[in-house]
Amino acid sequence: MNDEARAHKRMGLTMQALAWLVFMALLGFFFNDLLDRQHNPNQALETRYAKDGIREVVLQRNRHGHYVTSGAINGQPVVFMLDTGATGVAIPEAVARRLALEPGRAFRTQTANGVAMSYATRLQSVSVGEIALHDVSAGIVPGLQTREVLLGMSFLKHIEFTQRGDQLILRQYPG
Repeated sequence: MNDEARAHKRMGLTMQALAWLVFMALLGFFFNDLLDRQHNPNQALETRYAKDGIREVVLQRNRHGHYVTSGAINGQPVVFMLDTGATGVAIPEAVARRLALEPGRAFRTQTANGVAMSYATRLQSVSVGEIALHDVSAGIVPGLQTREVLLGMSFLKHIEFTQRGDQLILRQYPG
């Protein structure tokens, strides 16, 4: 085989390897997006307005049976996991740093894994779709090893929620 033929063969093998790399990267992006949508099926929320100014958001349960949704704290995007067993909004320390939240007084909280230390904070706003509350109490929880914010009763007690099948309907009444 002459040098020119070897160069063409090397070029062909290089192009094949690059094509496979691009294919594998695209496949990775596709499956990563698919897994994200399975974990959080509520990435693009629609708010419906019923009579008398009632705002309504319908959440779909994820494949693990949880209600996970995109939302915002102080106008910054976050992912919430709704937790009716949580007294307040529990924010992992890494998320609190990203949101530039100031930790306040320390307090003990009872979690599924035992007693943990948390730090009080106030949130200017918390929203799921166009359902929004202002001045919400929350806790920064350094030991919370998740990227989701637990959306507890300090938010949920101000709205009506109804579960039907694999959907959770959130309603905010005016006033």
